[in-house]
Amino acid sequence: MGQDVEAREFSREDRTLYRAKVRRCLDVFARMLGERDFSFEHPHVGIEIEFNLIDAAGDPTLRNHDALAAIADPDFQTELGLFNVEINVAPTRIDGAGLDELESTLRDDLNAAQAKAATVDTNLMMIGILPTLQEGHLSREAISANPRYHLLSDQILSARGEDIEIVIDGVDRLATTADTIIPEAACTSTQLHLQVEPDDFAPMWNAAQAIAGVQVAVGANSPFLLGQQLWHETRIALFEQATDTRSEELKTQGVRPRVFFGERWITSVFDLFEENVRYFPSLLPIVDEEDPLEELEAGRVPTLSELRLHNGTVYRWNRPIYDVANGRPHLRIENRLLPAGPTVVDTMANAALFYGLVTVLGTSERPVWSQLSFRAAEDNFHQAARAGIDADVYWPGVGTVAVRELVLRQLLPLAHAGLEQMGVDAAVGDRLLGVIEQRCITGRNGSTWLIDEFRHQTRSGPDRAAAMRATTLAYEHHMHEGQPVHLWPTHA
Repeated sequence: MGQDVEAREFSREDRTLYRAKVRRCLDVFARMLGERDFSFEHPHVGIEIEFNLIDAAGDPTLRNHDALAAIADPDFQTELGLFNVEINVAPTRIDGAGLDELESTLRDDLNAAQAKAATVDTNLMMIGILPTLQEGHLSREAISANPRYHLLSDQILSARGEDIEIVIDGVDRLATTADTIIPEAACTSTQLHLQVEPDDFAPMWNAAQAIAGVQVAVGANSPFLLGQQLWHETRIALFEQATDTRSEELKTQGVRPRVFFGERWITSVFDLFEENVRYFPSLLPIVDEEDPLEELEAGRVPTLSELRLHNGTVYRWNRPIYDVANGRPHLRIENRLLPAGPTVVDTMANAALFYGLVTVLGTSERPVWSQLSFRAAEDNFHQAARAGIDADVYWPGVGTVAVRELVLRQLLPLAHAGLEQMGVDAAVGDRLLGVIEQRCITGRNGSTWLIDEFRHQTRSGPDRAAAMRATTLAYEHHMHEGQPVHLWPTHA
């Protein structure tokens, strides 16, 4: 969700003071990387999942306040749209049966939340983009009451100087505009967190970037937006455009987008924070009273609140996180590129693939990114978003290859080795990675199932809106049954 902020207006002086404070935080962070202990005994992982809220007909319902009041669980929080909520699952150790325990916690929490939300005629939907969203749901009135979201929207539109244009060419073509960032609320994601020590951060982040295309391809779950069939993972294109602060002229000048894949392999976590400060002006220039240098020299751990707030307004697909827990600083990679759903077990399978691959590739003697250009990794990412599980990607030593073949022949064995390296029980890794294997064998993930089901529903009549509702309700039924998506019935 990001840090909460109060409603306010910003002056030129606010921005000047904030820039100076962010740079002071950055200097302190650089010192901390050399002077402070970021180590940990056991790696911890965490998950955040965003949900759509729907009514009994499968349409969005703008009632997150009522739903959250009924759920009454601090792990569930508001999100940008009134038709969104988010769950933050407490971090846990990954070794042993940690992923099993995380899965059980997530399933129990969701079942309990669904039962309570149903008392206010609201259902939780775990999907990348809700097929029944319509233009009327993406209005200023649909933004949640939290002042952070209204401030962000106003600041992004002010920086841009014109309405946001959304143009996505897929099977169909979508062209629309928005005067707020509410289209971003259509993108509901799964965010995977992995705790990393400073010396390991750069190779782990580089590995995460290298596999981003593979992740998107096998996990795609967002083929529809506003009644149109677009990319297999339309969220990628939508999120990149919905928060773009650049006019066409600034794009031509080479100004970086705030939804940022990046532009190079890194040698230190500092590279990412320094780039964020150097490339991106503030959106929320709120200055904290804490002096980070005084805190550091007094032997305390500074919160670096300005640096963290600024970092939260640069939307890297693999974002670096600095945080303080139990009086100790720590670093995490936040992997933000996966959609929500289709089920809890699918979510955990995606997580196992990510954690396993990042660990083994990040500790390889011959790093994959030494053989892969950064541009090729970014091209893989966008090609996978367009074509999903049937995408072709480039991989070192193989060349251009079908992503399903790449995963089955090369990457799944590496993921198994990575989970073993992290101390994950073999039975846990085998079960979760077996879901990824079956997706690749069958060619079926959330996106392909949704496309197949929609085609089936349109055979009953020409009403696309009715077909989208029927597809959504069929998806909801299978989602709650909990079987992984490769086992869902199809009409092929």
